[in-house]
Amino acid sequence: MTLFLKRVFVCSIGAGLILPFLIVAGVSVNSASNISFPPQELSLQWYTQLLTEPDWLRPIRNSLVIAFFAGLIAVSIALAANYVLWRLKSGFGKLVFGLGLGPFMLPPIIIAMGASVFWAEMGWYGRAEATVISHGVFFVTLPLVIIARGFAALSDDVIEASRTMGATPWQTFAKVIFPLVLPYAITGYALVAIISVNEYLISYMVSGFAVETLPIRIFNNVRYGYTPVVASAAMGFALLTIGTLLVLSMFTDLLKLLGASRD
Repeated sequence: MTLFLKRVFVCSIGAGLILPFLIVAGVSVNSASNISFPPQELSLQWYTQLLTEPDWLRPIRNSLVIAFFAGLIAVSIALAANYVLWRLKSGFGKLVFGLGLGPFMLPPIIIAMGASVFWAEMGWYGRAEATVISHGVFFVTLPLVIIARGFAALSDDVIEASRTMGATPWQTFAKVIFPLVLPYAITGYALVAIISVNEYLISYMVSGFAVETLPIRIFNNVRYGYTPVVASAAMGFALLTIGTLLVLSMFTDLLKLLGASRD
């Protein structure tokens, strides 16, 4: 009886997680111009509208560009901080690592308000660069933690062997260390990019409607009435996330990179 109840509980959780996805998917392929489920007639017109109309293409482009550069910033900071911590094992490295964990420990509204005030004082409020830097800095926690696992897995024998062969510290990093931690860096980059594309609050507080990302565009659309194209945009988010994770799992041991134990 206990096993049966556990299965019912797990199935209930699974159904609760997948049902909203199925409903949004159904709405996105409904030919009706209003939000309705189940769909009466299937149509891809809302996806066509999403991918052809300038009002939607511009926010998509903005979101992808911001995510691309935000991922580079976050991974660069995380890689440098982990290298300093691994090489020097100094208090400064531990301090930088601790600061990198800070953004995920604070409420998002606090981070967004702080970023808004900062960029307003800098005269960069409403600029795409402000959003890119904000995302790169505030989402650094994920690559910081993931890349730290890569450095923790480094073998002292391999590093010592490279030094014995006469490699300089830079050559050791470029030829030995970096290739070994690269899968961790790629995973961290992908996760930052996914979060950046989906993020609304910081983007809105930093740039307002001056730099319209896809989440901001969806919010603007919802303010004046739901349309099925919003559902297609939401499905785009979901498919992007699922696709990215599937690609990562094909070329890397994703569960291990994220910290799962194989024991």
